[in-house]
Amino acid sequence: MQWKWRHFCTGITGFLVLLLCVGVFLFISEYSLLAGKKDHQVNSVTHRAQKLERNHSVTKQNMWTEEAMSPFPATSEGNLSSILEDSSQQGLKKSVESNASFSEEIIAESILKVEPYKYIINEEDKCQEKDPFLVLLITVQPQHVQARDAIRQTWGNESVAEGVGFVRLFLLGIREGLTTSQLQSSIEAESQQYHDIIQQNYIDSYYNLTIKTLMGMHWIATYCPGASYVMKTDSDMFVNTEYLIQKLLNPSLPPKLKYFTGFLLKDEPPIRKNDSKWYISPEVYSDDMYPPFCSGTGYVFSGDLAELIYRTSLSIRRLHLEDVYVAICLAKLKIEPVPPPNKSLFNVNRVPYSSCKYSKLITSHGLLPTEIIKYWQDLQRNKHNAC
Repeated sequence: MQWKWRHFCTGITGFLVLLLCVGVFLFISEYSLLAGKKDHQVNSVTHRAQKLERNHSVTKQNMWTEEAMSPFPATSEGNLSSILEDSSQQGLKKSVESNASFSEEIIAESILKVEPYKYIINEEDKCQEKDPFLVLLITVQPQHVQARDAIRQTWGNESVAEGVGFVRLFLLGIREGLTTSQLQSSIEAESQQYHDIIQQNYIDSYYNLTIKTLMGMHWIATYCPGASYVMKTDSDMFVNTEYLIQKLLNPSLPPKLKYFTGFLLKDEPPIRKNDSKWYISPEVYSDDMYPPFCSGTGYVFSGDLAELIYRTSLSIRRLHLEDVYVAICLAKLKIEPVPPPNKSLFNVNRVPYSSCKYSKLITSHGLLPTEIIKYWQDLQRNKHNAC
């Protein structure tokens, strides 16, 4: 009987040991599986971090080679806030912060891309021989050949600034449509003939006018940093470049620095009617007033501002209102546009033609190519006896 009892106890003990071994095995297996998942997650996070670091490194490599020499450092999220701490710029600070997802853009890329669009047509050597006194940046649609030809014959002709250095550049994007290939071929032929076109691969539209203007700023800062002055204007403008050069800017005087002028608008509220082409939502621009700005129909600035404006634009989300956007960049730089010496010099509307009036203005808006030619020729005939 005792033998049977010992046999029974031995069997029970063996069974319990077996259960214990199985339990230990299952515990070790589960622990190994969890540890493997954890390692995989850590490796995955590490891989993503390394990838972001590589992307950050590549993005940093896109910064201008002149970075170390620049007086205006690249802006990070931290010093963006510090620049805007001034209480007089709280509205601008709010607009930058509320400018949709801009803060998230900085976090995602650390430094925004310097030039997101590629040049299709460029004139890299335009300023190599001599730093020009004036560069004209003229926004024009790709298909408007007549407008470009009219400007080449009139106020954009190099003869108006002989001896002081003068560069004319038409700023183009690309046009969508069935005739794009044919149009692009003709633009490239036109460029080969005149060498006065720069073009990047963004869609050319009113809502991309800011991109087009920044292309011009980038070109000046990169290929023509020694220009004394720059004028940005449109292709439907009459520009009295002789008056602009000789009277307003005056080549006999030392070039001004951090200078910006034009048809100056102050205390202008954003338009909140969403059926307007100038509509800006409160989410995009939250302040009640824009900073002082010069109408995009024609403004003049010193050449040193091109790089400063362009660099500043890297930390401000795009607005489609190009003149307001440039003003926001200037406000961040704490540079305020100045009024011209005479309020009638820059005009956002069409000025009825007379040789007397046009001899004393710089811009008139809304002219056809044929009218530009007609008025220019008459003004040249009567320039010494305009009134």
